[in-house]
Amino acid sequence: MKILIDVMGGDNAPQVPIEAAVKAANELGVNMVLVGDTDIINKELEKYSYPEDKISIAHAPDVISNHEEPAKAVRQKKTASVVVAANMLKNGEGDAMLSMGSTGALLTAGLLIVGRIKGILRPALATTLPTAQGPKLLVDAGANTNCRPANLVQFGIMGDAYMKKLHNINNPKVGLISNGEEEGKGDDLTKKSYGIMKDAPFNFIGNIEGRDIMEGNADVMVCDGFIGNVVLKTVEGMGHVISNRIKDIFKKSIITKIGAVFVMGGLKEFKKSMDYREYGGAPLLGCKKLVLKGHGSSDTKAAFAAIKQAKIFIDTDVNKEIEENLKKINTEETENA
Repeated sequence: MKILIDVMGGDNAPQVPIEAAVKAANELGVNMVLVGDTDIINKELEKYSYPEDKISIAHAPDVISNHEEPAKAVRQKKTASVVVAANMLKNGEGDAMLSMGSTGALLTAGLLIVGRIKGILRPALATTLPTAQGPKLLVDAGANTNCRPANLVQFGIMGDAYMKKLHNINNPKVGLISNGEEEGKGDDLTKKSYGIMKDAPFNFIGNIEGRDIMEGNADVMVCDGFIGNVVLKTVEGMGHVISNRIKDIFKKSIITKIGAVFVMGGLKEFKKSMDYREYGGAPLLGCKKLVLKGHGSSDTKAAFAAIKQAKIFIDTDVNKEIEENLKKINTEETENA
C-alpha cells in the first residue's frame, strides 16, 4: 500500500503532514510518498527516525493557494504538489492521496486528473459529522452545487458503501435532507430524488429535517453541495459557539470553577465527540482512487487520523462496493433523471 501526501498544502505545512507521514510509516507500516519541494522535505525529515524504505519523496516545487482559481491553477501549474500527486495516483504510483491544501484545487485534480468510477456522474465530498448517535456522513458537503436527482441517488449509494466499510454498519439508514418529513415536501430536486431513492439499492428512510441532522437519525445524509456546505459550516460554527460558551460559564465565579472540576470528565468526552480530528478527512467519493481532503488547520493528530482512514478505505475496498451497488440500478433511467 502506498499513500501520497501533499506536504505543501494546509496551514501547518510542511511540518504537520511530514510528521504524520513519519508516524504512519512507523506505526501503520504503510509506504508514504511525500510530494513537495525536495530540499524542504529532506530538511524536515532530519528531525525524525523512520524506516527509510517506507518513505520516499516526489519533487513538486510549486503550491496552489486558496486564493487561486482552482481549474486554471490545476491546468497551468503542472509541478504543483497537488497536481503531481494526482498524476501519480492516476498513473498507478499510489493507492490514495491526501491533501490539507486548497479544497477547490484538490476537487478539480480529483475530477480532471484521477477521474471517475465508471457510471458515477459526479464525485461527491463526504464529511463525517459528530451527532448524538455517533459519527454520521454528509454527502455532498460542497463539491456539486447544481445537482439532478440522479446525482443524489448516487450520493446515497456511495455514502451507503462508505458507512458499511469504514464504520461497520450493516444496513446504513440513508436520509434525504428536506424541509419536512413528508414525501411531498421540498423543492423540485428533492421531490424527484425521493421518488427514485425509494427503489434504490440502499436503506432509504425518507426525508430528514434540519433538526434530525445532529440527532443522528440517519447514517447517511444526502443533499446537494450547496445545502451540504451550509450544513457543514453551521455545525462547525455551532461547535465553536458551544465550546466558548461553556468556557465562559465555568469562568464566571469561584463556584462555577469548582463545579467545572466535577464535570470535567464529561466535558472532555463531549469535546472529543465534537473534535474533527477524530474523524480524519473528507473523501471525494466516486473517484477511481481515493482522493482525501484533510482540514486546512489539521494538526498531526488529524493528519494521522486521515492517513489511517485512507488505509481502511483501501483495505476494505470501498470503491468495489460502490461499483457493485451501481450495477443494481437502471443506469440509463437514473442518468436521465
